[in-house]
Amino acid sequence: MLDWTTCSAVERDPQKVSGAWVFRGTRVPVSALFENLEGGATVDQFLQWFPGVTREQVEAVLEHAARSVQIA
Repeated sequence: MLDWTTCSAVERDPQKVSGAWVFRGTRVPVSALFENLEGGATVDQFLQWFPGVTREQVEAVLEHAARSVQIA
């Protein structure tokens, strides 16, 4: 499991989405990005489907995940 505590694009609040990591300022779980990408969606499609999420947030999450995998 990735450590999201150092990614400024996300937040976790026990009162939001059962404490799941979400894109900061939204109720969109970070896991939704990966599920949609794995399902064949593009980043542009994801952004269209989840308008509260910004491209900068998506890029930060993907970059954080890539760095975390390289370290592991």
